[in-house]
Amino acid sequence: MTFFQIGEGFAGSGPNAAHLNTVLGAKDGPVGSAWTTALATPRLGHAPFVVVARPNVPVKPFTLFVNKAAIDGDAHARLTWGAAQAGVAAGVIAAVRKGVVAEADADALLLIAAVWVDPNAGDEDTVYANNADATFAALVAGRDGTPAVADVLAAGEPANPFFRA
Repeated sequence: MTFFQIGEGFAGSGPNAAHLNTVLGAKDGPVGSAWTTALATPRLGHAPFVVVARPNVPVKPFTLFVNKAAIDGDAHARLTWGAAQAGVAAGVIAAVRKGVVAEADADALLLIAAVWVDPNAGDEDTVYANNADATFAALVAGRDGTPAVADVLAAGEPANPFFRA
């Protein structure tokens, strides 16, 4: 199976916002190699792990959660491994339920979710909801191949929650 999609999703505002990047692809392709390499090479503050719907029930496609922010204390760890992880699980499950990722292909694919959880976040329910929404949005963007190059060129000066040109 030749299959490769990249997506980006952002949801919410302030420290409880979620920003995700997704890479979805075949187990026997470059995503499979990247997935297993990332899982096997944790580093200080960054320990990739398999996303679960609940203990002993990993989501499908198997999803690797890669934290973009180094764990910064107990509260940040709890939000990352708890609310954000559960939100990513919810977003993946919603994408399969709604056909964004074909259920028939879920066992042949692997997903890498690179997830930002702000060390200043503090609201579990909002972190959960924003990560669910951002994950779903990233998978839709990957499926649809958005944004188009014309949309990028028309976007104007670069800006994000941390910088305005």
